[in-house]
Amino acid sequence: MSMPERASALFISDLHLQQSHPRTAAAFFRFLEEHAATADALYLLGDLFEYWAGDDDSTLFHQAIIDAIRAVSDAGVAIYWIAGNRDFLVGERFARAAGLTLLAEPHVATIGGQRVALVHGDAECTADLGYMTFRAQVRDPQWQQQFLALPLAQRKGIIAGLREGSREAHGGKSMIIMDVAPAAIDALHAATGCDVLIHGHTHRPALHQAGSRRRYVLPDWELDAEPPRGGWIAIDGSGAIARHGLDGAVL
Repeated sequence: MSMPERASALFISDLHLQQSHPRTAAAFFRFLEEHAATADALYLLGDLFEYWAGDDDSTLFHQAIIDAIRAVSDAGVAIYWIAGNRDFLVGERFARAAGLTLLAEPHVATIGGQRVALVHGDAECTADLGYMTFRAQVRDPQWQQQFLALPLAQRKGIIAGLREGSREAHGGKSMIIMDVAPAAIDALHAATGCDVLIHGHTHRPALHQAGSRRRYVLPDWELDAEPPRGGWIAIDGSGAIARHGLDGAVL
Protein backbone atom coordinates (compact mmCIF):
# COMPACT_ATOMS: atom_id res chain seq x y z
CA MET A 1 0.00 0.00 0.00
CA SER A 2 1.41 3.41 -1.00
CA MET A 3 1.77 6.11 1.63
CA PRO A 4 -0.61 9.09 1.37
CA GLU A 5 0.86 12.23 -0.15
CA ARG A 6 2.30 14.51 2.51
CA ALA A 7 0.36 17.79 2.69
CA SER A 8 2.21 21.01 3.36
CA ALA A 9 -0.43 22.10 5.88
CA LEU A 10 -3.79 21.08 7.31
CA PHE A 11 -6.27 23.47 8.95
CA ILE A 12 -9.07 22.71 11.40
CA SER A 13 -11.21 24.72 13.81
CA ASP A 14 -14.35 24.66 15.93
CA LEU A 15 -14.24 21.11 17.23
CA HIS A 16 -15.61 22.30 20.60
CA LEU A 17 -14.13 19.24 22.28
CA GLN A 18 -15.84 18.27 25.52
CA GLN A 19 -16.12 15.07 27.51
CA SER A 20 -19.87 14.80 26.85
CA HIS A 21 -19.19 14.51 23.08
CA PRO A 22 -17.06 11.34 22.86
CA ARG A 23 -17.66 10.67 19.14
CA THR A 24 -16.35 14.10 18.19
CA ALA A 25 -13.27 13.56 20.34
CA ALA A 26 -12.71 10.12 18.80
CA ALA A 27 -12.91 11.64 15.31
CA PHE A 28 -10.28 14.20 16.29
CA PHE A 29 -7.95 11.47 17.53
CA ARG A 30 -8.42 9.57 14.23
CA PHE A 31 -7.73 12.74 12.26
CA LEU A 32 -4.48 13.28 14.15
CA GLU A 33 -3.30 9.69 13.63
CA GLU A 34 -4.42 9.18 10.03
CA HIS A 35 -4.03 12.63 8.47
CA ALA A 36 -2.22 15.22 10.60
CA ALA A 37 0.70 12.87 11.21
CA THR A 38 1.39 12.82 7.45
CA ALA A 39 1.49 16.62 7.05
CA ASP A 40 4.33 19.07 7.40
CA ALA A 41 2.23 21.43 9.53
CA LEU A 42 -1.09 21.52 11.36
CA TYR A 43 -2.90 24.76 12.14
CA LEU A 44 -5.52 24.76 14.91
CA LEU A 45 -7.57 27.89 14.22
CA GLY A 46 -9.53 28.24 17.43
CA ASP A 47 -12.30 26.69 19.49
CA LEU A 48 -10.59 23.33 19.67
CA PHE A 49 -12.24 23.17 23.10
CA GLU A 50 -15.81 24.02 24.06
CA TYR A 51 -14.21 26.15 26.77
CA TRP A 52 -10.83 26.53 28.48
CA ALA A 53 -10.74 27.78 32.05
CA GLY A 54 -6.96 27.95 32.26
CA ASP A 55 -3.91 25.76 31.81
CA ASP A 56 -4.35 24.45 35.36
CA ASP A 57 -7.65 22.77 34.39
CA SER A 58 -6.03 19.35 34.38
CA THR A 59 -8.44 16.51 33.64
CA LEU A 60 -7.93 13.08 32.10
CA PHE A 61 -9.89 14.25 29.07
CA HIS A 62 -7.72 17.31 28.57
CA GLN A 63 -4.56 15.28 29.12
CA ALA A 64 -5.61 12.77 26.46
CA ILE A 65 -6.00 15.61 23.96
CA ILE A 66 -2.67 17.14 24.92
CA ASP A 67 -0.94 13.76 24.59
CA ALA A 68 -2.48 13.12 21.17
CA ILE A 69 -1.36 16.51 19.85
CA ARG A 70 2.08 16.01 21.38
CA ALA A 71 2.45 12.66 19.60
CA VAL A 72 1.94 14.38 16.24
CA SER A 73 4.39 17.12 17.19
CA ASP A 74 6.96 14.55 18.29
CA ALA A 75 6.55 12.84 14.90
CA GLY A 76 7.93 15.97 13.25
CA VAL A 77 4.78 17.93 12.40
CA ALA A 78 4.92 21.65 13.18
CA ILE A 79 1.73 22.57 15.06
CA TYR A 80 0.37 26.09 15.41
CA TRP A 81 -2.48 27.52 17.47
CA ILE A 82 -4.69 30.58 17.03
CA ALA A 83 -7.07 31.23 19.90
CA GLY A 84 -10.83 31.08 19.42
CA ASN A 85 -13.61 32.75 21.32
CA ARG A 86 -13.98 29.65 23.55
CA ASP A 87 -10.34 28.85 24.30
CA PHE A 88 -8.54 32.19 24.33
CA LEU A 89 -7.16 31.40 27.80
CA VAL A 90 -4.88 28.69 26.45
CA GLY A 91 -1.36 29.68 27.46
CA GLU A 92 2.29 28.76 27.38
CA ARG A 93 1.93 25.84 29.78
CA PHE A 94 -0.52 24.13 27.43
CA ALA A 95 1.64 25.01 24.42
CA ARG A 96 4.73 23.43 25.96
CA ALA A 97 2.87 20.28 26.97
CA ALA A 98 1.26 19.86 23.54
CA GLY A 99 4.39 20.79 21.60
CA LEU A 100 2.79 23.60 19.65
CA THR A 101 3.39 27.27 18.91
CA LEU A 102 0.92 30.00 19.87
CA LEU A 103 0.27 32.54 17.12
CA ALA A 104 -1.20 36.03 17.28
CA GLU A 105 -3.83 36.90 14.71
CA PRO A 106 -3.86 37.74 11.96
CA HIS A 107 -1.00 35.42 11.09
CA VAL A 108 0.47 35.27 7.60
CA ALA A 109 2.05 31.99 6.51
CA THR A 110 3.73 31.12 3.22
CA ILE A 111 2.60 27.61 2.29
CA GLY A 112 3.22 25.94 -1.03
CA GLY A 113 4.37 29.29 -2.38
CA GLN A 114 1.14 31.02 -1.36
CA ARG A 115 0.84 33.74 1.27
CA VAL A 116 -2.16 32.84 3.42
CA ALA A 117 -3.80 34.95 6.14
CA LEU A 118 -5.11 32.99 9.14
CA VAL A 119 -7.59 34.07 11.82
CA HIS A 120 -10.23 32.42 13.97
CA GLY A 121 -12.91 34.72 12.56
CA ASP A 122 -14.67 36.20 15.58
CA ALA A 123 -12.77 39.49 15.40
CA GLU A 124 -14.28 40.06 11.96
CA CYS A 125 -17.90 39.80 13.20
CA THR A 126 -17.91 43.55 13.73
CA ALA A 127 -21.68 44.00 13.27
CA ASP A 128 -22.21 42.16 16.58
CA LEU A 129 -21.45 45.17 18.76
CA GLY A 130 -22.27 43.43 22.03
CA TYR A 131 -19.88 40.61 21.30
CA MET A 132 -17.14 42.96 20.16
CA THR A 133 -17.36 44.81 23.49
CA PHE A 134 -17.18 41.51 25.36
CA ARG A 135 -14.27 40.33 23.22
CA ALA A 136 -12.26 43.46 23.93
CA GLN A 137 -12.77 42.91 27.67
CA VAL A 138 -11.77 39.25 27.86
CA ARG A 139 -8.79 39.64 25.52
CA ASP A 140 -7.33 42.37 27.73
CA PRO A 141 -4.18 40.96 29.43
CA GLN A 142 -5.04 42.59 32.78
CA TRP A 143 -8.55 41.09 32.77
CA GLN A 144 -7.10 37.68 31.95
CA GLN A 145 -4.54 37.93 34.72
CA GLN A 146 -7.23 38.79 37.26
CA PHE A 147 -9.55 36.06 36.00
CA LEU A 148 -6.87 33.35 36.06
CA ALA A 149 -6.04 34.34 39.66
CA LEU A 150 -9.51 33.15 40.73
CA PRO A 151 -9.98 29.58 42.01
CA LEU A 152 -10.56 27.12 39.16
CA ALA A 153 -14.03 26.16 40.39
CA GLN A 154 -15.06 29.82 40.42
CA ARG A 155 -13.72 30.33 36.91
CA LYS A 156 -15.69 27.35 35.64
CA GLY A 157 -18.83 28.69 37.26
CA ILE A 158 -18.39 32.07 35.60
CA ILE A 159 -17.75 30.43 32.23
CA ALA A 160 -20.88 28.29 32.58
CA GLY A 161 -22.91 31.44 33.16
CA LEU A 162 -21.33 33.15 30.16
CA ARG A 163 -22.05 30.15 27.93
CA GLU A 164 -25.70 30.15 28.96
CA GLY A 165 -25.94 33.87 28.33
CA SER A 166 -24.32 33.41 24.93
CA ARG A 167 -26.87 30.75 23.93
CA GLU A 168 -29.73 33.05 24.91
CA ALA A 169 -28.20 36.02 23.10
CA HIS A 170 -27.69 34.05 19.88
CA GLY A 171 -31.40 33.28 19.77
CA GLY A 172 -32.16 36.96 19.29
CA LYS A 173 -29.48 37.75 16.71
CA SER A 174 -29.77 37.55 12.95
CA MET A 175 -27.46 35.29 10.97
CA ILE A 176 -26.04 38.37 9.24
CA ILE A 177 -24.98 39.95 12.53
CA MET A 178 -23.23 36.75 13.61
CA ASP A 179 -21.33 36.40 10.33
CA VAL A 180 -18.11 38.14 9.38
CA ALA A 181 -18.58 41.67 8.05
CA PRO A 182 -17.52 42.27 4.43
CA ALA A 183 -15.73 45.49 5.41
CA ALA A 184 -13.72 43.64 8.06
CA ILE A 185 -12.72 40.97 5.54
CA ASP A 186 -11.68 43.63 3.02
CA ALA A 187 -9.60 45.33 5.70
CA LEU A 188 -7.95 42.03 6.61
CA HIS A 189 -7.01 41.31 3.00
CA ALA A 190 -5.60 44.84 2.70
CA ALA A 191 -3.68 44.72 5.99
CA THR A 192 -2.06 41.36 5.30
CA GLY A 193 -1.59 41.74 1.55
CA CYS A 194 -2.94 38.20 1.14
CA ASP A 195 -5.44 37.12 -1.47
CA VAL A 196 -6.10 33.86 0.43
CA LEU A 197 -7.79 33.86 3.84
CA ILE A 198 -8.70 30.84 5.98
CA HIS A 199 -10.87 31.10 9.10
CA GLY A 200 -13.47 29.32 11.17
CA HIS A 201 -15.88 30.53 13.87
CA THR A 202 -19.06 30.96 11.81
CA HIS A 203 -19.72 27.23 11.27
CA ARG A 204 -20.60 28.00 7.64
CA PRO A 205 -18.07 26.10 5.52
CA ALA A 206 -17.70 27.63 2.09
CA LEU A 207 -15.38 29.17 -0.46
CA HIS A 208 -16.10 32.84 -1.12
CA GLN A 209 -14.35 34.24 -4.17
CA ALA A 210 -14.21 37.83 -5.40
CA GLY A 211 -11.72 38.47 -8.16
CA SER A 212 -8.35 37.15 -7.05
CA ARG A 213 -9.43 36.97 -3.40
CA ARG A 214 -10.47 33.65 -1.90
CA ARG A 215 -11.90 33.17 1.59
CA TYR A 216 -12.13 29.62 2.89
CA VAL A 217 -14.40 29.02 5.89
CA LEU A 218 -13.73 25.90 7.94
CA PRO A 219 -16.54 23.63 9.17
CA ASP A 220 -17.30 22.96 12.78
CA TRP A 221 -17.14 19.36 14.01
CA GLU A 222 -20.12 17.58 15.56
CA LEU A 223 -20.38 13.80 15.50
CA ASP A 224 -22.54 13.39 18.59
CA ALA A 225 -25.64 14.66 16.77
CA GLU A 226 -27.24 14.00 13.41
CA PRO A 227 -26.23 14.65 10.75
CA PRO A 228 -22.53 14.41 11.59
CA ARG A 229 -20.35 17.22 10.28
CA GLY A 230 -16.71 18.19 10.17
CA GLY A 231 -13.68 18.27 7.94
CA TRP A 232 -10.57 20.25 7.17
CA ILE A 233 -8.65 22.20 4.55
CA ALA A 234 -5.33 21.08 3.08
CA ILE A 235 -2.67 22.91 1.07
CA ASP A 236 -0.21 20.79 -0.89
CA GLY A 237 3.35 21.55 -1.91
CA SER A 238 2.25 23.24 -5.13
CA GLY A 239 -0.10 25.59 -3.26
CA ALA A 240 -3.33 23.85 -4.30
CA ILE A 241 -6.06 24.19 -1.67
CA ALA A 242 -8.65 21.46 -1.12
CA ARG A 243 -11.53 20.92 1.26
CA HIS A 244 -11.83 17.48 2.88
CA GLY A 245 -14.76 15.76 4.53
CA LEU A 246 -14.60 13.69 7.69
CA ASP A 247 -13.67 10.60 5.68
CA GLY A 248 -10.72 12.45 4.14
CA ALA A 249 -12.30 12.63 0.69
CA VAL A 250 -11.88 15.84 -1.29
CA LEU A 251 -15.16 17.75 -1.46
